[in-house]
Amino acid sequence: MSFESRELPAGWQVWNDERDGRAILAFRPDVFDGGDLPAECMPTIYLANGPRTRRPGPSHRPSDEWHVTLYLEPEIEASSEVFDDRPAAVDGALAAADRFVAGEVDYRELYQVPREDYFAELDRVLEHPPTDDDED
Repeated sequence: MSFESRELPAGWQVWNDERDGRAILAFRPDVFDGGDLPAECMPTIYLANGPRTRRPGPSHRPSDEWHVTLYLEPEIEASSEVFDDRPAAVDGALAAADRFVAGEVDYRELYQVPREDYFAELDRVLEHPPTDDDED
């Protein structure tokens, strides 16, 4: 199962979907551009087969587990789940994306150093999802 036949939650897009099954979903790359929302803070969901600690990349050893991890930044992990197969992991990735846009991820609790200006801007983006007009 791929993401091609699935509707993604508002603001999420497939950033990368490799033939071996690894994939990356990105949240609103149109606004995480280095201004109020730095590019390195763009929420991403990694779907990978193999060790959870290894993100998608060139060297890969298949395993029986599929991992879905939501990152708020490279070192800020919001959630991680394990699935038995890729179709279940795709469903899990979409569910993680849904939880994020629904406001069910308490990102303030995940940061050791408060970043109130950033949080306020992220709140604003989450309250105003992109419309079809934004994509033109």
